Amino acid sequence: ILDISEVKHQAEDFFEKHRLPILGGLAAIVVIIGGWLLYKFMYQEPKNKEALEQMYQAEFLFEKDSFEMALNNPGGGFAGFAEIAENYGGTKAGNLAKYYAGICCMNLKKFEEAKNYFEDYSASGSVMSTLKNGMLGDVYAELNDLEKAKSFYDKAANGTENEFLTPVYLKKLGVLLQKSGDKEGALKAFKTIKEKYPDSPDGTGIDKFIIPIE
Repeated sequence: ILDISEVKHQAEDFFEKHRLPILGGLAAIVVIIGGWLLYKFMYQEPKNKEALEQMYQAEFLFEKDSFEMALNNPGGGFAGFAEIAENYGGTKAGNLAKYYAGICCMNLKKFEEAKNYFEDYSASGSVMSTLKNGMLGDVYAELNDLEKAKSFYDKAANGTENEFLTPVYLKKLGVLLQKSGDKEGALKAFKTIKEKYPDSPDGTGIDKFIIPIE
């Protein structure tokens, strides 16, 4: 029969023998949690708000395809995506600025810089992960590293099923596979578009890619 008093006595005895490490461990947990809360609410969130305010002008110029100004000099005392990515990289807004900066660099044909921004960008969710892999595929294609380009297009095309994005990257993958001599792989990519995404923008004209290699 379990003796409750004996168990209680053993527990009390254990606590007495290990009082300092137990209390020290609890104090450390309190300090860690308190430090995290302090960092989040007193530092990170205000910095994120500050980054969002700084990014307004850069986003405005980005939408007007003024990529150089959006990246480096939006004017009016506002920071460009490059500066925001560097100074606020630990915030959500600063992380998003890396993605914007990568696109700006792609349009400015600064492909190595674009690669660095996309690699540093932390994507969350299936759509942004697909876009990140797809943009890295584009970067490596521009850098003529076709093996890596194919790898990232494959990740973008097969990471999720998206009615718009998946056929885009399947088509890019198929074109690169065909270019590298893998007609079977290219045909598979093109036919997947035809079978699963026939009504997508890339699906409506996919037969002109299939017929020559079928």
